[in-house]
Amino acid sequence: MIRTLLLAATSLLTVAAANPKELAPVIPPSANQAFIGSAAAPVTVAEPQADWWRLYQDPVLDRLVADAFAANTDLRVAVANLDRARALLREARSDRLPSTTIGAGATYGRAPETQRAPGAKREDWSYDAGLTVGYEVDLFGRVGQSIKAARGDAAAAEAARDAVKVAIAAETARAYADAASAAERLAVAERTLALLDRTVDLTGKRFEAGRTSKLDVSRASALREQQRATLSPLRAQRDAALFRLATLAGRTPADLPPEIGARRTTLRLDRPIPVGDGRGLLARRPDVREAEQRLSAETARIGVATADLYPRITLGGSIGSTGPSLGDMFGGGPLRWLLGPLLSWNFPNQEAGRAKVAQARASARAALAGFDGTVLRALEETETALSVYAHELDRRQALREAATQAETAANISRAQLREGRVDFLIVLDAERTSASADADLAESDARVANAQVDLFRALGGGWQVGEPKVAARWPFFPPSFP
Repeated sequence: MIRTLLLAATSLLTVAAANPKELAPVIPPSANQAFIGSAAAPVTVAEPQADWWRLYQDPVLDRLVADAFAANTDLRVAVANLDRARALLREARSDRLPSTTIGAGATYGRAPETQRAPGAKREDWSYDAGLTVGYEVDLFGRVGQSIKAARGDAAAAEAARDAVKVAIAAETARAYADAASAAERLAVAERTLALLDRTVDLTGKRFEAGRTSKLDVSRASALREQQRATLSPLRAQRDAALFRLATLAGRTPADLPPEIGARRTTLRLDRPIPVGDGRGLLARRPDVREAEQRLSAETARIGVATADLYPRITLGGSIGSTGPSLGDMFGGGPLRWLLGPLLSWNFPNQEAGRAKVAQARASARAALAGFDGTVLRALEETETALSVYAHELDRRQALREAATQAETAANISRAQLREGRVDFLIVLDAERTSASADADLAESDARVANAQVDLFRALGGGWQVGEPKVAARWPFFPPSFP
């Protein structure tokens, strides 16, 4: 009877159990083409550089990214998760090998009179030792699909770690750019403040000479104090960016080397950025790879759940010995052994098993939808970053021209004021316009730098740069900065 059941199950159901129907991801044909924004932004179709931050040619930034890869806490979490997934894969692969159990024990007790052998003591020690071996015959693919699911989980964890590296490189460059741009905007504001100081001084002298009114002095002083009020927020922004850098590099703010904050100009990249195309993007981005591996793992779990509907066959055997002393255990008399197959099958009530199959299929469909969404978001992020970058460059060019014209107008108005040809209000308005134009231009430089970082992050590069050797515990002081 058992043999008949096994033959029927094997002939009709083995293929379905061992090879669940794959939910294959499909990439839209248009996703493999060149980016729409490539025509407007200053970019090339060459493949992006993995260590893209080196394009800025700033050794301090290079060392900061290296330190972040070595000590960032989020990356340490991702590496630990990857180690766990790889350990689970080793556990799943161990099911391919026979399971072995060694047991031994010693007891002291009293046997019933009716069970006592002639001449044997009624109260005595008893020793037992044995070896049990079992091997699951993977007729229906449960073990193989479990290994495949674990392999997919490990590959997804590796891709998740790579995605963290992409984010860390981008956020480190962003924080460094924010600190530098805040310093540059602070320098612009301080130059404007110094100019207004001279204006206030000149106005005061003109008032003392009777050539202007107290109202003009008050207006000039008010404009100067308004400009002075812009300094504190810029200093706070710079400090916040430096503190972010410390956290990203696995340091406390107090341990951040002073040379990190020495840069006073915004990061600039005046060369076209290599962006590749959609095909290269989807092959490069770790989040797309992670979603694909999650789908593979969930599909394999359909096979695991399906295999549990069918009999599980285990070949097993044991050998052991029991005796009143250690010396008596190794004779032929007390030796015992067993050998034979074991069949286990949740039958005929399989409702719970079929429910698990339905759960696995639903999880696979969700993973497929997640993959499709990840592909669309990757393309959206890249196109958005290209558009923002291109339009911010246009905006910066217009602001640069506006700042030049505003400075020219301010210089002319000051000269005309000295000649007595214009009213002081005209000079004050020209200086206010020039200060505002300079501040807008410096702010646009910062936005361009952030748009570049957003584009590099959307392109998904940076994870290819070596295996991170992360720090295990505090205190950690990366070696790049003494």
